[in-house]
Amino acid sequence: MAFLWSLIIGGIIGWLAGLIVGRDVPGGIIGNIIAGFIGAWLGSFLLGSWGPVVGDFYFIPALIGAIVLILIVSLIMGAMRRRSNP
Repeated sequence: MAFLWSLIIGGIIGWLAGLIVGRDVPGGIIGNIIAGFIGAWLGSFLLGSWGPVVGDFYFIPALIGAIVLILIVSLIMGAMRRRSNP
């Protein structure tokens, strides 16, 4: 049950980050979950473990990490699209 809860919270974090940034996460729901998990790791690595804990995620660092991740992915995807369309 804890794993399912982590998937749901990871998806919500990725979805919120996408709303804040105004860009879609590639991969839909799976992309949101991945962005939430990687964002949680990135945020904890960069900002430490603080703030409210929801579903084994420190919510604020996870959200900030997911935002950074989505910005980086969208920049890379945009550069790849420009490169493939001369």
